[in-house]
Formats: sequence, C-alpha cells, structure tokens
Amino acid sequence: MAVGIQHVQASQLIEISPPSTGGMAILKDKKNGRTLTLNVVHGPAAGQSKPMQIKKPVHICHHVYEIHGEVDSMSSISEEIQKIKEAKKKWEDSTLRKNMEQLRLKTSPVEVYSPADLENHNFIENVGFPGEYPFTAGRFAIPILNVMWGRGKALGAGKAAKHSYAYAGYGAAEDMRDYYIERGKTPARGGGPNIAFDLPTQIGYDSDHELAEGEVGKVGVAVDTLKDFETIYEAFTGDMDLDRISSSWTINAPANVIIAMYVAMAQKRNIPLEKLRATPQNDILKEFVARGTQIFPIKPSMRMVRDTFTYCTKFLPNMNTISISGYHMREAGATRVQTIAFTFSNAIAYFETAIKAGLDVDQFAGKMSFLNFGGGMEVLKEAASRRAARRVWAKIMRDRFRSKNPSNWAIKELGGGLIGASSCTKQRPINNLVRAVLGAAFSALIGEPPLVHPPFDEPLGLGHSKEATQLSADATRIIIEECNLCDVLDPLAGSYYVESLTNQYEKEIFDILSRVDEMGGAVNAIESGWMKGEVMRSAGEFQRKIELGDIVSVGVNKYADPDELEIMISRTSPYKTERKEDAEKRQIANLHALKKARNNAKVQTCLDKIKNAAEDENENLIPFFVDAVKEYVSIGEICGVLRDVFGEAL
Repeated sequence: MAVGIQHVQASQLIEISPPSTGGMAILKDKKNGRTLTLNVVHGPAAGQSKPMQIKKPVHICHHVYEIHGEVDSMSSISEEIQKIKEAKKKWEDSTLRKNMEQLRLKTSPVEVYSPADLENHNFIENVGFPGEYPFTAGRFAIPILNVMWGRGKALGAGKAAKHSYAYAGYGAAEDMRDYYIERGKTPARGGGPNIAFDLPTQIGYDSDHELAEGEVGKVGVAVDTLKDFETIYEAFTGDMDLDRISSSWTINAPANVIIAMYVAMAQKRNIPLEKLRATPQNDILKEFVARGTQIFPIKPSMRMVRDTFTYCTKFLPNMNTISISGYHMREAGATRVQTIAFTFSNAIAYFETAIKAGLDVDQFAGKMSFLNFGGGMEVLKEAASRRAARRVWAKIMRDRFRSKNPSNWAIKELGGGLIGASSCTKQRPINNLVRAVLGAAFSALIGEPPLVHPPFDEPLGLGHSKEATQLSADATRIIIEECNLCDVLDPLAGSYYVESLTNQYEKEIFDILSRVDEMGGAVNAIESGWMKGEVMRSAGEFQRKIELGDIVSVGVNKYADPDELEIMISRTSPYKTERKEDAEKRQIANLHALKKARNNAKVQTCLDKIKNAAEDENENLIPFFVDAVKEYVSIGEICGVLRDVFGEAL
C-alpha cells in the first residue's frame, strides 16, 4: 500500500539498510520489530550502501528525514489513522454537507480535529512530562504557586496576591517611599518594589531638562540621582532590607546606572553584593522594535547589555541580568507567532553577546529571565502558542547553545494570563474583568499562574484602582481555590486541536528564526528596520480587521447601540492625587538643591572617567557608574556623556 511522503524524526530511525542497487531501503524499528520498505530521498542515509545507525538529529534544533516508499508491514496505528481519514471524509460528504444545506451555508463556520491531524504525534518527544524536556507540559513538575498559595484556612500567596508590591510608580521619590511604607502596613507585605520609572528617567534626562517638562513623575517615579533611590528604599529596612527582598526595575537604556545605584546603596548599608537579588528589564532590542525608549545606537546599546552580563556574573551572582520581553512587541501589533519568534531572536542575540564576552552558557543562562509574550482573546490559540514557545526554547538551548544543564532548557518566563492590555477596552471597562478571567483560566490549563491581569480599569489611566485590584485578586483566588484549575498540569495535552496547533506554531516560529538568522541575527534584522516593519504591518492588518468588523470587540465595534448599558463602579486611586499635581516642582527643587550641595569637582572627574572608559570598547562601564553615583552624579549627566561618545539612536 503506497503511503507517499512521511516525516520521521531522526530519533525514531533506529537502523537504515539501503540495498546495493535500486535506491530502495529497509527501515527497522528495533523497539517493535516493524519494518518499512522505502526509498530514501533526503537525509544522511541517502545513497549509502551499508547499514547506518542514526543516533541523533543532524540539523540544529530539529531535523526531519523525508522518506517515500511502499509499506511491507504497516502498524495498527497507521491503519487506524487511515480509517479515521476515510470516516471524516464520509462525515463531510454526508452529515456535515446536509447540515450546511439546511442552514444555507457555503462553508462550515467550525473546525473538527481528530487523531488524523496528529498522524506522527509522539507524546514523549512532543509533550513529555512537566519539568522535563521538551517542557511543553510545563516548566515545573510542581509549580511553585501550588506550594506557596495556601489551602484551606492557610493564606500564603493567596493573601499576597492582593497586597504584594505590584508594578507601580508615580510622583517624586518621597511619594513612592510613602506609598511603599503604607503598603507595608498591610497583613501580607510584598517581597520588594517593582518600580515603574517616569519617561525622562527611562530616556536618560534629568527632571530639570527642557524635554522633561510636563512628564516628571507622570508614568512612573522620577529618579535623577542616588539620593532619589535612597529615599525610595527608606521603606525597605530591617527585616525588609536589601539582602532580604528582591527588586524589579522596568528600565532599559539606563539600566546599568540603576544597577550601579543599587550597588552603591548596598555598600553604604554594608550589605554584601552577593546577597542582592533584583531584575532589571534591560531588554534594549525590543525598545528599538516596539517601545521606543532607546537612547544610544544599537551596537553601543548591546555593549551596555554585555557589561551587565559580565559585571553581574562576577559581582552580583544572585541578580537576574535581563528580563527579555515579548509583551511590548505584541502590544505594538505583532502576531502571537511573530512575538515569540522575535523575542527568541532577541534572546539569541543576547546569549551570543554573553558567549562572545567569554561566559559559558550554563554560567549565565539561569540569570536571564523572560517577562511574557502578551496575548489576545483567542485563548485556545494563545495556550497552544505558549506550549510551542516552551518547546522551541528548550530546543534552542539544548541544540543551538549546547547547554548541558537541563534546568536551563526551560524558559524562565514570568508567565501569567494569556491576554494583554491591548485586549482591554475603555468602553464598558467592567467587561475587561471577563476578558482577563478567561485568559487566566486558560493560563491555568497550561500550567501557568492564573493571574487575572490586567485589572479592569487598565485603559482608564495609570494606577489600577483598589477596587479593580480587589476584583482581580478575588478572581485569581476563585480560579485556584474554587475551580481547582491548577490541580492538574496541562490538561489540554492530547487535544487534537491544541496539539496540532502547537506543532503548527512551532514550525512557524522556527521559520521566522531561520529568516532572522539569514539576515545575520536580530541586531541586523532590527537595524535594517525589517523587524519593526513586520510589527507595523501586522498592527495595520489587525486594525483594519477591527474597523471592518472581522474581529469583534464587544462594546466597541459591536453591541454598542444606545440600549446597551455602560456599567461602572467606584474607583479609588492607590496614589495621592494632591502629590501628583506638584511632584514635578518638588522633584526639580530637590535636584537643584542636591546639585548645589555636592562636590562638583568630583562630579566632573567622574564624568571625565566615564567618557574615557566609554571610548574603549573593552571597558566595562558599571564600575565607573558606581563611583559616579556615589558622588550623586545624575542619570542625565551620565547619559549626556555617553550620548557624546556613542551618539543617539534615530
């Protein structure tokens, strides 16, 4: 019986015995004794005249041998697949066609999947068990959330879900200090601050710069000097000192200056550097693609990231060096597949930078984390893409980077819900809670933390209200403790649809990775404008579909008639409104007073040293930053010198 083209993973080919003439061959599977008579048309065995042992794939990441031939002895599984295909064809020609005629449909609005869509599915190779390669079923055998959450009357993380120090930032440094002190009075304190910086800080300008006017303290807290950092961290002392917490900083281009401030502050408190734990975002490549807070051209920007890797490996072994982020590219309009592929392309560039700097992959991989990939409302597709992402990254780490430590093959992703902020709407915002709950529920079904995020009032302005935060926390608690959705890991495994889609997404991700490799890597793909152009095209296509109604957004382009109700509940800001209004004035006054009081001769000496070091490609700049911030040199002054040496990003 002819079977046409088959795709067989190399690890399945136990022995190939090509005959001396005719091009036909015998494949023998020693596990079950079945044999196939076939013609080898591609792969290392093609043209061989003697038996050949196939032990592992040849191609980096994955390799498929393409074979064609006649079946001498076909497995019962293959026979069953053929029966299913025939049965589906019969169903399509009878029951389905009859239903379509009754409903006057030319095409079916639904899809049906069966084992025939997973013809070569191998559970061990494609899914496996949680915590083991290829990590499709999950990164951990027992997710840490399941242990920390608390059951019955125990509170644990279930209480912290509401009271932890979520991503926050506003006003002047003293405003954030007081915010954290107030939050610290709650029954379950968070581990450490997750700081959002204002726009001037993110792009390396001091609060008194003319371009900063009107932006100081608006989208985050203003940090000009070490004094501001010291003020914020006055909320973290004693049993919450720097060696007992973990900090997170959403900042990229000036990330090394923030790291230097943390180091200087720890040294002032006599805390050993090896005890510091923190995560700077530090993902500059996605800034060029999507977010736009890059300061310097791409190559010196990557040098700054290299400095982070080498400095932290030597002096800050417990600090994460980067949080590689797909989220922002997805929010900018990238498709789910583009988001994962571009994120991994960027990650590959970072890994290659670290290796070129002399670091061993298993030395630094554990300190390179991922944020998440954002998401959308097609939650089954989002779930499949996340499962594919786990498998792709495991193959990249094992096969491309030759990591010898299996724990480094698992993607270290923050995870969370499967929707993003762009899924939320300003119209009828309470609906956003429903959207986030659906994303969180399906997140639980692939073994990720079911965090109901973002809170429903995400589109209504910065600073999620206390009411929205409460609803999100309770929704997460219900998913975990009432629905018990986290009690079974990866229950979607084996779904014909989900597994088929996971396989499809894996292939599409690798296709994009290959294209980026052909361009010379992510840096070249970004520098040429190609990656950003792809995101912009996808964003335009998505917007057109919204405008045409091909993609429905309830309350926006459908069900928006006058008879529909706009429902809203009260919203209490976590920030003090009166402090927002004069934050810029206070921050600038504090900065001017500090600049007048500091030793400006030492400041100039530090800036001269930074300039000289920046001109030497081989110098690590972080030690010079540490010395400078101790003299209260500002972020704007440091970045100003670097602009003079590196130039500015276009």
